[in-house]
Amino acid sequence: MTRIDLNCDLGESFGAWRMGEDAALLDLVSSANIACGFHAGDFMVMQQTVGMAVERGVAIGAHVSLPDLQGFGRREMRVTAAEVQAMTLYQLGALHAFVRAAGAQLSHVKPHGALYNMVAHDRPLADAIARAVREFEPRLRLFGLAGSALIDAGKALDLPVAAEAFADRRYLANGALQPRGEANAVIDDAEVATAQALQIALDGTVVATHGERIGLHADTLCLHGDGTHALRLARQLRTTLEASGVRIVAPGDA
Repeated sequence: MTRIDLNCDLGESFGAWRMGEDAALLDLVSSANIACGFHAGDFMVMQQTVGMAVERGVAIGAHVSLPDLQGFGRREMRVTAAEVQAMTLYQLGALHAFVRAAGAQLSHVKPHGALYNMVAHDRPLADAIARAVREFEPRLRLFGLAGSALIDAGKALDLPVAAEAFADRRYLANGALQPRGEANAVIDDAEVATAQALQIALDGTVVATHGERIGLHADTLCLHGDGTHALRLARQLRTTLEASGVRIVAPGDA
């Protein structure tokens, strides 16, 4: 049976400001990437989101970011490899405290937003994240864009990795994500996003922006919890994948 992970970026509320329908989404995904306070989230949101994930048996990952609350972590910053390594360790430690207090274990690490895109092609920065993960806990799985520098960096340090693809993002012919600032970069139509996810899971390919069919191996599919139709897409995607014989399971689980 084909198997794939469904992951979602969660815990992105902050103070009195609410984002997403985390509880409902956690009923549908197999992995949760929880914000660690740099781009979103705070100590109460982190604790509550970890608790909800543990109750549902969802794998918990640290969603590490550049320190950019105002820009939601989607603005590039000029940072050194040493800074990226330190900020990754800092955020891992913060989330780990809540996970350990809840009697669970961290499962994976996934960069967010601008940092995710930066380490997809900047090998020194990708190496910095991989080093931080290895120093913290070498059994943690590193999530990164399929075919990216981050996946290569994780493999180079013998970390378990999960190549990630997106149901709700469009791809360029070179396998990179179409930049968010461009028109139609995000797929809002649940039917189109579901069809793309099925093609990735079952065929290992995706149709790029100009019609090119490119190879795309993925271990995990991301759903964005902050999208207007995130919950509807998650429900439709899970139902369709399972009806097509795809088993939804976190990487490394039996």
